[in-house]
Amino acid sequence: MDAPTLPAHLQFGTATAAYQVEGGVHEGGRGPSIWDTYCRTPGRVARGETGDIACDHYHRYGEDVALLADLGVDLYRFSVAWPRVQPTGRGRPNPEGLAFYDRLVDTVLGAGIEPVLTLYHWDLPQALEDEGGWRVRDTAHRFAEYSRIVADRLGDRVNRWITLNEPFCSAFVGHAIGRHAPGTREGAPALAAAHHLLLAHGMAAGELRAAAAGEVGITLNPDHLLPASDSDADRAAVERARTLHNRVWFDPIFKGAYPDNEDEVWGDMADGSYRADGDLEIIAQPLDFLGVNYYRPIMLRDAPHAEADISARTAVDIRTEQVDFEGVRHTTMGWPVLPDTFADLLIDLDRRYPNLPPILITENGSAEDDRPDETGRVRDTGRVDYLRDHLAALARAIEAGVDVRGYFVWSLLDNFEWAYGYDRRFGLVRVDYERLERHPKDSYHWYRDFLTSHRARRAGEAVRQGS
Repeated sequence: MDAPTLPAHLQFGTATAAYQVEGGVHEGGRGPSIWDTYCRTPGRVARGETGDIACDHYHRYGEDVALLADLGVDLYRFSVAWPRVQPTGRGRPNPEGLAFYDRLVDTVLGAGIEPVLTLYHWDLPQALEDEGGWRVRDTAHRFAEYSRIVADRLGDRVNRWITLNEPFCSAFVGHAIGRHAPGTREGAPALAAAHHLLLAHGMAAGELRAAAAGEVGITLNPDHLLPASDSDADRAAVERARTLHNRVWFDPIFKGAYPDNEDEVWGDMADGSYRADGDLEIIAQPLDFLGVNYYRPIMLRDAPHAEADISARTAVDIRTEQVDFEGVRHTTMGWPVLPDTFADLLIDLDRRYPNLPPILITENGSAEDDRPDETGRVRDTGRVDYLRDHLAALARAIEAGVDVRGYFVWSLLDNFEWAYGYDRRFGLVRVDYERLERHPKDSYHWYRDFLTSHRARRAGEAVRQGS
C-alpha cells in the first residue's frame, strides 16, 4: 500500500516500556513497583496476568535490538524501571540494574540506532507508594535524585531524555479512575499527584541539565476533544475536559500558569494546598522537545456529576460523558480510527501554545485482532492502514507549520497492556507468550519498506545539498 512522503529530516523509531516488556521482576536486585502490587490484587488485571515475564526483554534484549536493526529505525525509545535502579526509590543505586541499562544502551548504539530514554513509565517503587506516592511532595525530590543517578551513568551515551510518560495516566487513570496502579478513586489527592508529577518533571529536567545529559523533554498524551452536539452545554463540557486532559499539563509547562478555569472544573477540590511558591518556575523551564502520544479522539457531552456526594467525588467527575463514534472502524481497544483528528490536534496545540518546542510523536499505533494464519503469518492490514493514514495526517500537520522532528510506532513488540493483560496486541512483532518467540507481522515489513524509501530520499537530499 502506498505510503505518504514526509520530510527527509524526520527521524523514525519504535517504542517500548520497561514493565510491559522486561520481565525479570525478581532478578538483578529489582524492587517491587506499584504495578507488581496492582497485578496481584484480585480483579485488577484481566485473567490475573502480570508483568513478571512479559516479553522477557530483560534476557532477550539482544534479539529485540536485532529486530530494530533489521527494521531500519533511527531511534529506539525505551524506559528505565525506577525500582531496578533504586529498589526502594531512594538511596544508593543498584549496580546490577544500572549494568542492565548499560548493556542495553551499548547494544542499541552498536546497531547504529539512537536511544531515547524515558525515566518514568508508571512503575513507581512500591516503597514510595507506601509513603504516599505521588500524592506527597517528597516523591518529586526522590524522582529528581533517581534522574541524576541515571543521567550520571548513561548521559555520556544517551542524548535525548524524556522525564515522564503520560502523567495524565499516572495521576488520573491511576488515582481517580482506578484502572491503573495504584488503583484508587480519589479527588483532591489525585490533583495533588498531578501537581507533584509536574514538579518532578521540572526537578528532573534541572538535574539532567546539571549533568549535561543532552536534550530534555516530556511526553504528554493530549486528547482531541469533540462535542457531541453544537449545544452550549456540550461545548462547555469539552472545555472542562480540555483542562482535565490537556491544560492541566500544558499550561504550567508552556505558560507558567495553572488553568484559569480550575474552579469551574473542580471547585473546592482544587484548593492548591499542595502547591508552593516557586513551583511554577521549576515546572516551566524551557524544553528541547515535546513528546506527544496520540491514538484516537474523544467525543463528549454534558452530564450530571456521577457522584452526588461531593466528598466522594473523584477528580475525573467533571460533568462530562463520553459518546461513541458511529460508523467508523474501532481497534480492539474500542478506540475509533479517525486519522484526520491527529493532524487537527497537532495544529490546535501549535496555535494554542506558540512557544512549543519541536515535537516528537513518541507513540502512535493500534491494537488489532492479530491472528496468525496456518503458516504463522500475521496479515495485520488494519494496522498497516492505521499507520499509513496517520502518517498522512502527520504530513498534513507538518505542511500546516507544526514542527515535528520524529515519529515512533507503538510498539515494537506485543506486550503487557496494563489492566488488559496480554490480549491487546499493539506490536509490529508478534510475541508467542508461551515460547517467547518473536514473529514480525506484515506491518513490520510495511514499516521497514517505508523506512527504506525514507532513507533513500534522505540520502538523495543530502547529495543535492552537497552538490
